[in-house]
Amino acid sequence: MTLSSKPTTLTQKLMSSALTGVLMTSLGVAAPTMAISQSATAAPADNLMAAKRLNKLLANTKSMTANFSQTTKGANSGTFTGTMSVQRPNNFRWETKSPSQQLIVANGNSMWVYDKDLEQATKQNVDSQVGNTPALLLSGDPSKIDKNFKITQPYDNKNYYVLYPKADSASFKSLSMSFSGGKPVMMVLNDSLGQTTSIKFSNIKLNPSIGSSQFKFTPPKGVDVINQ
Repeated sequence: MTLSSKPTTLTQKLMSSALTGVLMTSLGVAAPTMAISQSATAAPADNLMAAKRLNKLLANTKSMTANFSQTTKGANSGTFTGTMSVQRPNNFRWETKSPSQQLIVANGNSMWVYDKDLEQATKQNVDSQVGNTPALLLSGDPSKIDKNFKITQPYDNKNYYVLYPKADSASFKSLSMSFSGGKPVMMVLNDSLGQTTSIKFSNIKLNPSIGSSQFKFTPPKGVDVINQ
């Protein structure tokens, strides 16, 4: 690894500390522009209705592939791009390709975080993390979301939701999700470090067939493996 690659990789590891600890720290929450620009007269939906509407949208997302652009503002600012895939139940793949490479793969029981530049792979048990994992909203059980989050819909006529984790141990304070045409197009998260991370999805394919190999990971030979 060259010296010039270290800062970027280390910054990425800091940016994704909740992403590695909560599968995806990088989902910032500051209300997306589309929500801020709405009329102040638009009444919010009550929490029960908001939960039902979000549940329906997520239940319709049985699988999804997309490109992403992830931008964090705060102490560890930066922008990363890559591809992602999710498939119920609990299969998740998040692959950062630029400016450095990192792969996160989860299959419901375990989660691997592989830093190619650092030649290091970390294996974590995700059973205890599912309830507070932003990314698993797209791959977990939609009916359990309201058990782990307070769900709000600031504008009754807009598919924009803000979720607040109920657990004090959550590594993020709030998570917003925006939908267009039934597809999740943006997720934004405010983490406990005061950082805001926004993720925009493009080239979205809803409910495609995804091979099971996408959600499996075997550490390459010579890579340091850490079990947590």
